Amino acid sequence: MSAALGLGIDAGGTQTRWALADAHGQLLAEGEVAGLSALQMSSSDGRAQVQATFDALAAAVRAHGQPQRIEAGLTGFGGDGGQLSAWLAARFGLDGAAVGLRNDIEFAYLDNFRPGQGYLVYAGTGSIAAYIDGAGQFHRAGGRGVLLDDGGGGFWIAREALRCIWRREDEDPGAWRTSALARAVFEQLGDSDWAASRQFIYGQERGAIGKLALVVAACADRDPDAARILHEAGLELARLGRALSQRFGPRPLVVAGRAASLHPCIVAAMRSALPGTDLRQVIGHAHHAAARLAARIA
Repeated sequence: MSAALGLGIDAGGTQTRWALADAHGQLLAEGEVAGLSALQMSSSDGRAQVQATFDALAAAVRAHGQPQRIEAGLTGFGGDGGQLSAWLAARFGLDGAAVGLRNDIEFAYLDNFRPGQGYLVYAGTGSIAAYIDGAGQFHRAGGRGVLLDDGGGGFWIAREALRCIWRREDEDPGAWRTSALARAVFEQLGDSDWAASRQFIYGQERGAIGKLALVVAACADRDPDAARILHEAGLELARLGRALSQRFGPRPLVVAGRAASLHPCIVAAMRSALPGTDLRQVIGHAHHAAARLAARIA
């Protein structure tokens, strides 16, 4: 085993994936821990959760080896990563300069394209489209956060489902009993009372809310509202890709992320909205790309 090991981290709202690679690019180990976001740094509870996730990450990684370099992509990262770098470095006995931080979508892009080659639409808890041009400049469409937009992401799907259910309850109280979607959502929440939905949507981290999209997808083949929401999610993701194509010209497009793979109708809607586009769906491994970059630097 090479002494120069690189740790790659891909941190999203629902899970944080990691991989350890050697200087030859060979993956030695990988795994996942709880999700995290750089946005959690804005509160004391959030910072405590980030540190707990870093603790779990360090314990899992050090069972396989000691990295000399860390490259981490974090959702919500805006460039101010001094504290995050220090926390990660300390857990591996490294200098802060041995930790590189960037937005998670950059690694996801480089996992699929060389700079200038194509566009990436990524749908996880949130959604974003990315293009890195031939000069290495990062360009985006979307990715503005779940409170503002992030159409087609897991949080958006969950929010649309709850909005649909409760608007119908406004018009016809008790209608949820005849809706497969509403029954499944309320079963997940533990109650059909508004208080349970209110606590869920306003009291949970965005990643936990995004997981409700799994319930929506499970209902899509037997509930027209669920199917409509997922179709509209695909149209939202197509809009992101179209925005970059209008700005930089036609290029191949890759769609990735857990939310995009919830149900085939999501990508089918994207294809229908982007005729003539070379579009393919992939299972992303951004943590692999990050690990190999870290190992090369190390």
